[in-house]
Amino acid sequence: MDEQSIQMPDPLPNSPQQNSTLEADVTETQERMETDEGEVLEVNNTSMINGDVSDNEEIKSDEIDADDEYGFYKSEATFSFTVDNIHKLSESVTSTPTYVRGLPWRILVMPRPGHDRTSMKSLGYFLQCNAENESNAWSCHGSAELRILPAKEEVPMLEKKIDHLFYCKENDWGFSQFLSWADVISPEKGFMTADKKMTFQVHVFADAPHGLAWDSRKLTGYIGLKNQGATCYMNSLLQTLFFTNKLRRAVYLMPTESDDSLKSVSLALQRVFYELQYNDKPVGTKKLTKSFGWETLDSFMQHDVQELCRVLLDNVELKMKGTCVEGTIPELLEGKFKSYVKCKDVDYISSREESFFDIQLVVKGNKDVMESFRTYIKPDTLDGDNKFDAGDYGMQDAEKGIIFKYFPPVLHLQLLRFQYDPAADMYVKTNDRYEFPETLILDEFLEEPDDKDPAIYVLHAILVHSGDNHGGHYVSYLNPEGDGKWFKFDDDVVSRCTKKEAFMGSFGGVGDDSFVGRNSTNAYMLVYIRKSKADEVLCKVGDKDIPDQLLHRLSEERKLEAFRRKERAESHLYMAVNIITEDMFCGHQGEDLFDFERSHMARHVKILKQASYMELLQLISAALGYPLHSFRLWLFSQRPNSTWRPTILDTADTPGKQLIDIAENDSPWHVWLETMPPDSPEPSLPPFDKQGDILLFLKMFSPYTQTISYCGHITVPIDGTTIIAMETELRKRGGLNPTVPILMFEEVCASEVRPIHDRSRQLGEMMDKLMDGNIIVFQPAVPNFPDAARYFLDIFYRVDVLLCDKNDPLDQGFVVSLNRNWNYGQFAEKVAERLDTDPMMLQFFRVQSTRDMAGSVIRSSFDGQLKDLLQIYGTRKQSKRLYYQQLTMKVDEFETKRQFRCMYVHPNMKEEEVVLYPNKNGCVQSLLEECRTKLSIEGSKELRLMEVVGNKICNILRKEKSLEEISFYGQAPRLYRIETIPDDQKQIEEDEVLICTVHFQKEIYNTFGIPLLIKVKSGERFHDIRERIQNAMDIPDNIFEKYKIAVVVNGQVCISGLPYQKTTLYALSISMDRECNVPENSYFPT
Repeated sequence: MDEQSIQMPDPLPNSPQQNSTLEADVTETQERMETDEGEVLEVNNTSMINGDVSDNEEIKSDEIDADDEYGFYKSEATFSFTVDNIHKLSESVTSTPTYVRGLPWRILVMPRPGHDRTSMKSLGYFLQCNAENESNAWSCHGSAELRILPAKEEVPMLEKKIDHLFYCKENDWGFSQFLSWADVISPEKGFMTADKKMTFQVHVFADAPHGLAWDSRKLTGYIGLKNQGATCYMNSLLQTLFFTNKLRRAVYLMPTESDDSLKSVSLALQRVFYELQYNDKPVGTKKLTKSFGWETLDSFMQHDVQELCRVLLDNVELKMKGTCVEGTIPELLEGKFKSYVKCKDVDYISSREESFFDIQLVVKGNKDVMESFRTYIKPDTLDGDNKFDAGDYGMQDAEKGIIFKYFPPVLHLQLLRFQYDPAADMYVKTNDRYEFPETLILDEFLEEPDDKDPAIYVLHAILVHSGDNHGGHYVSYLNPEGDGKWFKFDDDVVSRCTKKEAFMGSFGGVGDDSFVGRNSTNAYMLVYIRKSKADEVLCKVGDKDIPDQLLHRLSEERKLEAFRRKERAESHLYMAVNIITEDMFCGHQGEDLFDFERSHMARHVKILKQASYMELLQLISAALGYPLHSFRLWLFSQRPNSTWRPTILDTADTPGKQLIDIAENDSPWHVWLETMPPDSPEPSLPPFDKQGDILLFLKMFSPYTQTISYCGHITVPIDGTTIIAMETELRKRGGLNPTVPILMFEEVCASEVRPIHDRSRQLGEMMDKLMDGNIIVFQPAVPNFPDAARYFLDIFYRVDVLLCDKNDPLDQGFVVSLNRNWNYGQFAEKVAERLDTDPMMLQFFRVQSTRDMAGSVIRSSFDGQLKDLLQIYGTRKQSKRLYYQQLTMKVDEFETKRQFRCMYVHPNMKEEEVVLYPNKNGCVQSLLEECRTKLSIEGSKELRLMEVVGNKICNILRKEKSLEEISFYGQAPRLYRIETIPDDQKQIEEDEVLICTVHFQKEIYNTFGIPLLIKVKSGERFHDIRERIQNAMDIPDNIFEKYKIAVVVNGQVCISGLPYQKTTLYALSISMDRECNVPENSYFPT
């Protein structure tokens, strides 16, 4: 569930509800005081109402018919429990179980001692659920009435109600002080019979449990949808659409064979519907929400159901265009109404027809759906200043309203439970009781009822919300077949329910009006189906209604998902082997032989960890098509200097070992596949003597192009091989002239490439460590060009930086290779070269550490190195990012400026966004002058800067005010506006004020549009102010006379020209800022 778990109340002195296990134990001495020695307390379990269970007999689930509405899985039951010798009760006693929703429920009764000397002994009375189940995953929401039946006819029954979420730690709930012990044993109270017996009775109503083996398909024939976190509102809507069978059949027929399986909403909806129809387990909706473009976080946020329904159906309707099911959604859901204005005194009617797909009914102040419909079509009167313009008839008294032309076969009613409360400044939920009938007759709301097809609707679905405006849980009650059998769809759990539960549990209400205490649980959407169209809308949907291509695609998807699940489940049994071939060394321009970040490009094989080395060779031979005698495996291992080089596997010890032992638990395992040369005359790969041979790899560096070429590998004897003896082979491999002098180096690592000078000496004498996988780099000797050692040193200090445009959120950026030892000027010049601009016209920004966006600015005077700026520590492989923006002035000058975004309002009330760059230590006057220069405003025009919050002018800033004191942030977003001061406002006398004129819609706090200042003189009449507002806005008389005007002071309407109507209004708002020269006691006579 989405709502928070119900917390147990703290213990209270006056009969609190609490868990029985938390109370103090009764001491042995107290027990002896309450029980006579030698007497045995007897407990008698009476037969259970609705249970048909004999005394002390356990009920087994397989003995009860699951389809029996009053059987093992029933939703409610009433059962009794009689305790003999109640006056001698010394320990807790429980009844035999009664099964509700498949769980055992018991009455638990116990004596409760006083907590101190002043408190009295009492009787504890609890309802216990599933107490023997030790699992901590289950939960079941239940409501119950705990009763003590009277022993005398004239004594009323004692009853108390509970509502609780039962789970492992709180599996019983009730009252520790249900009744004082004195009242228990008192004959006058009339609860104990003459033979010392007391009868307890419980009526319990429970939802289907969660976290247990609840087989919805077996018990109901339907299955539910998994909740991703807060998607229960979507699940309830999807179930409603799924059981609109004609819509489901049309969804199946949409052409989606070429759709992207990850992005297509239509295909995702088809998938959900198909799985709801054929799966046996709850259906997931992650693919559907991903097709909406939702990220993971969106699934944990509740959205608006009506909006989701409209967006989803719009997408489906668009997909249906041009197909055999085009028009299905309007055919099912579209109705029409006529909005009209009818004059009272003349024969004139203005009307317009409009379509609707749902009807929003007001709950507040209405007792049921019919009353809301009557309120919906009740006409408004247009009279007085709000008369209707009837053209040639002039302004007339009239009635404005709507009347329905026809209702659709499927009628969606949105119940407006959530409304804005101006006093609380937030949306609040209306939990008032609101009833709706099973059969709805709507002929009285039609302009022309059809006698042959009356507008009789039968309730099909009830969507219910539990909680408040901050969140809660959504479920749906559905009558899938239209036969009066109701089911509750609560995410992944589907259960049968009674009509009483579906209706009474959804009406809502507070206190006694609510259903078993569920005050915040009520319907928010109803779906009715026209009785005459029920057979068509609820048509059967079978295999023949699903296209073969869709069946095939969904079947293949299911097979692939099953394979992937099996693969994930067995992944711990396998190890991955990456086979790196020699062609992957070609083109590598960095250190080592291969960039292991590109290992995903290598060939992969998967083999059992317990397999042998020979089995791996056979698998590779079969996968790549090489005979076993034509290749050899070398294991890539990491040396102490962090380089990766191939080493020979000791095949003498491998045959009897498992791969996981040979690999020493490394997974994936990187191996180099040495193969025979294609032109080799030998029948098999020559053997390698691990003790006498050494494997060397060759690279050639071109000083002209500053590139590396891979020249293969050679195997030479360790003893007797000199450096000079290898020169001929090196020139041949590099394609060099035999007489060209060459330089030779040993690549130890990127930061250490050692020259080999004395070539007459043997390999072991000249190399750092003579090991398989050593790399020799050679190059033609060319003066005045960087050699290989310098090239690899540059690689060592190289860092790839992604540069992104700060002002373009969609910019993918570009990568520039920089040296981490460069200063600001060097890396700025490199970036400017890529952008083809001046380095001084660029400004750079760091990346925020917590969010992937531009952070603090990098000043052009930064005197550190790039590695300090990028915070490069440890590995050089990590990618880095910087942001930049191109400037219109040099960066050193720009750093003395402040960016100031504002709006310039032209005399014709047109807005233009302006970005200014005044000096940081400047004042408002300097900002205004820069605006004058940028927009070429005449020098005779006087400008002013105003602060606007919520579309209201709240401050005129002094021209000497420092820009450092101006902030764009506060309790509400601020906007700064520059405008030319009108001639009549340049001089404000003592009896004059400037008043802000603000547009607002319906409510005075819902402001919009461009505000303006109006000069008002003390004693001036309100009619004159109206004319001044009209002239300032340049609005024609016939339009302005429809506007409403109110004077607002301190958020309160002091003078209202006309009562509020559902049209655009204009208001006057008095600013209290002295800079606006507005007295605090300003008022306007009417």
